[in-house]
Amino acid sequence: MNLRNIAIIAHVDHGKTTLVDAMLRQTHVQRNIDTLGERIMDSMDLERERGITIRAKNASIVYNNIKINIVDTPGHADFGGEVERILRMVDGALLLIDAKEGPMPQTRFVLRKAIELGLPCIVVVNKVDRPDSDVDRVVNATFDLFVELGASDEQLDFPIVYASAIYGTATLDPTVKHSDLTPLFDTIVERIPAPEVFPDEPFRMLTLALHYDPYKGQMGIGKVLSGSIGKGQSIVQLKAADGERIAGRCVGLLAFEGLERRDIERVPAGEIVAVAGLPDIKIGDTIADPAVIEPLPPVKIDEPTVRMTFAVNTSPFSGREGDHVTSQRIKERLWKEMEVNVALRVEETDARDTFLVSGRGELHLAILIETMRREGYELQVSQPEVILRTVDGVVSEPYEWLTIDVPDDFQGAVMEALGERGAALQVMSPVGAGEIHLEYRIPTRGVIGLKTRMMTATRGHAIMYHIFDDYHPVEGPVQSGTPHGSLIAAVSGTSTSYALDGAQERGALFISPGIDVYTGMIVGQHARDKDLEVNVCRSKHLTNMRAAGADDAILLTTPREITLEYALEYIGSDELVEVTPKSIRLRKRLLDANDRKRTR
Repeated sequence: MNLRNIAIIAHVDHGKTTLVDAMLRQTHVQRNIDTLGERIMDSMDLERERGITIRAKNASIVYNNIKINIVDTPGHADFGGEVERILRMVDGALLLIDAKEGPMPQTRFVLRKAIELGLPCIVVVNKVDRPDSDVDRVVNATFDLFVELGASDEQLDFPIVYASAIYGTATLDPTVKHSDLTPLFDTIVERIPAPEVFPDEPFRMLTLALHYDPYKGQMGIGKVLSGSIGKGQSIVQLKAADGERIAGRCVGLLAFEGLERRDIERVPAGEIVAVAGLPDIKIGDTIADPAVIEPLPPVKIDEPTVRMTFAVNTSPFSGREGDHVTSQRIKERLWKEMEVNVALRVEETDARDTFLVSGRGELHLAILIETMRREGYELQVSQPEVILRTVDGVVSEPYEWLTIDVPDDFQGAVMEALGERGAALQVMSPVGAGEIHLEYRIPTRGVIGLKTRMMTATRGHAIMYHIFDDYHPVEGPVQSGTPHGSLIAAVSGTSTSYALDGAQERGALFISPGIDVYTGMIVGQHARDKDLEVNVCRSKHLTNMRAAGADDAILLTTPREITLEYALEYIGSDELVEVTPKSIRLRKRLLDANDRKRTR
């Protein structure tokens, strides 16, 4: 069959999307390809802003009359639900490895999934043009990782391509340069098998992604496993949840050509296609010929490890900046997200305006919050907490594999901070001049709030990655989050320079002059580990004995920038993050000081 289905898998920032760009350009998938800029596949605003892939993207190229369907997958483990689904759609993978960094935590995660599914891999050592690349070390470490993850003999016999995605070149011999990606294309055609299909059996397809078309409605995306499907054909939806059968008719088929989806009349087995005609289609459902009785096995998705509450915004500023502020609108949005975000779980709580949302990590939940914020939602969210499980009768908690690259000067500070959080050192090795590589196994509790602590301890020099490892017995108390005291607004009003000048002597400020505040809002971090109420709205009272300009000019320090990630790491169990389309505010769960005293 003149068809190949491949996924691009790698650690964050190892060059997946850049390599796909080069493959698309060199096969001239469309005339205006050079006007689309860089990282063409990262179409979401959040993806371009953060430099990461969040949603898997499909494209196709044609090389020597062979169609190659390409899926660019997320590299961050928090979006592992995307990776797990997409790998079920393909017949092989390109594993990108940075020529300096080598295998990293997310490399381990995505490769483990590919090996479990029995997929053959092509190892692409990327960024070989870097002057500090160490190709031999990286190749050896990659082979060791394959062995450690239980790869079969066939998977261990992986081909190696040496590439520079940014320059669009590849070679099979690192001592020989090449001018384009031809060696990579040839390796894909030779080493990735054509899809195994059963053309004589009835049509069957497992829905692994969803697409909404304004004319055709909801469409299920997947790989045709057997038979073929054409427009107008009778089909049936077999629900993954209960096996219910829903009859329908195929009203549209979209296949990928380049970066676009094109209408086609009939699709053979092995092709990746979007099928219209079943308005209630869900991920995991089977689309099939009416003769098919049993649904296909659904995709197994790893369970969430972190949860937090999403609730209606109850601050005095509620409704000022958002369009969707009611519990019903928030509930509808969360339930809609679950349809496409299969690693997410949402539960109702005893409080009608509060929902318990569970995900694969802080970033997974932060991206959802940021997306809702940009859609006009107002809400308040709580501190992330880990999800405990009982494994073999023992209460267990999630652990993560953490890697840190840091200058030698900060090694002691890093090891001290991680020791407080229950981390156990696994690997320590020098990398380059004056730099050390550390690997730890650490409870997920200890990871919450770690980034801020690590950046402070190393003055911003640490490069840190972590990934879910496994569940292990709870071993005792672990420091979670960042211990702190907060500066809390004692009165409502507008902040003044005069009042902030006095408050900044007590700690680091989060606001500047002229900002509206309410009682119970957090306006800074106290220098001590206890809360302090401050009046940031106080004005200087002048008399006829004292001119307005008589005092020295007030010099305020630049307030600390409050991003969503920082806010989620900062807050404690008695604090919340207020999220609106225009603002991110920190607040106490109980705004009234007397209520807080009674609770204590």
